[in-house]
Amino acid sequence: MTLIPIIKTVMDGREVAAIERVIMSGWVTQGPEVANFEREFAEYVSATHACAVSSCTSALHLALLVVGVKPGDEVVTVSHSFIATANSIRYCGAVPVFVDIEPQTFNINPNLLENAITRRTRTILCVHQLGMPCDLSSILSIARRHGLPVVEDAACAAGSEILWKDKWEKVGKPHGDIACFSFHPRKLLSTGDGGMITTGNVEWDHQFRLWRQHGMSIPDTVRHGSEEVIFESYPCVGYNYRMTDIQAAMGREQLKRLAEIVVRRREMVKCYRTLLSEEIPDIGFPLEPAWARSNWQSLCVRLPERVNQITVMQEMLDAEIAIRRGVMCAHREDSFICGTWSCGKGPGPCECEPGRCAKLTESERAQDRCIILPLYHQMTEDDQLRVVMTLKKSCMCI
Repeated sequence: MTLIPIIKTVMDGREVAAIERVIMSGWVTQGPEVANFEREFAEYVSATHACAVSSCTSALHLALLVVGVKPGDEVVTVSHSFIATANSIRYCGAVPVFVDIEPQTFNINPNLLENAITRRTRTILCVHQLGMPCDLSSILSIARRHGLPVVEDAACAAGSEILWKDKWEKVGKPHGDIACFSFHPRKLLSTGDGGMITTGNVEWDHQFRLWRQHGMSIPDTVRHGSEEVIFESYPCVGYNYRMTDIQAAMGREQLKRLAEIVVRRREMVKCYRTLLSEEIPDIGFPLEPAWARSNWQSLCVRLPERVNQITVMQEMLDAEIAIRRGVMCAHREDSFICGTWSCGKGPGPCECEPGRCAKLTESERAQDRCIILPLYHQMTEDDQLRVVMTLKKSCMCI
């Protein structure tokens, strides 16, 4: 049997032609293609400003810096996310304060936010996990009450939508203060790697553009196009967080496909839901709230209680079907572990104020009891049936 992968990118000769165009132009680093990609992405999500960067991790880092996160501050977020979410907080010298998730959506539980906020809290970093929009309305209500900015980790959420004031709007408008996207190959829109920051704040957008290119006061595109000799200065410490024109050219073609990809994935998820409900009725399917439209970047299902996650994963792999475990938990990694608690201040007994730490029960259960099924644009209904029937066999044999 041929391997069924966890995901495949959707690319063809159009991306090849776009890359060739850039290479032949002689300008392959951050330049006109990046500027056009930023404009087109901003239009797609209805954002005022969009700034392309080298990754979503760099996007999160800059977003946290611009809202004022400093060493010793706290950022309220989830442990149940790729390590980059927590790492971006550490890059600022700040402390991640982890909040548990809702088991049905795998997103941050707004009911637990208030207890996590202290005088040291600088911002809330929420995640649209696996493309499922989180409860921004509740999160923003709490954040505004405490005078806190909200940064959206929208790494997986390009093409997802949220019902906002009776109107469907794209994640990334943004509805918080800043939204950060990933264009890694696991995402629906891929540039090989790369990221985008959207915001409605023109001053923040200017700062992003300064920081992403070493703090250079005059971009090289302006300098090279000038008829007079001009020199740049470096008024602040910056970073090498640029996106190349090669990546941006790919991104522009990918953006044209995104609506079609999202429609296709929603159709495949409906097919999976039907097949799974018929063949494995006690499997847990994620909840899509009435106010959310996921792009279904990944489909994460909860295994029946009788089933061993690792055994099922090995049997699926033996049958040439690639799957992944549930989303990782940062607080379980050596770089963040603090006993069995969630303050992230280092190894050893928890010494936080009473009530400051909460066990991340649902986050840990999601990692230990869930698996991510193959889902990609080229997948056929027969492929999906093969996945479901193999999973059914694995569950029945245990």
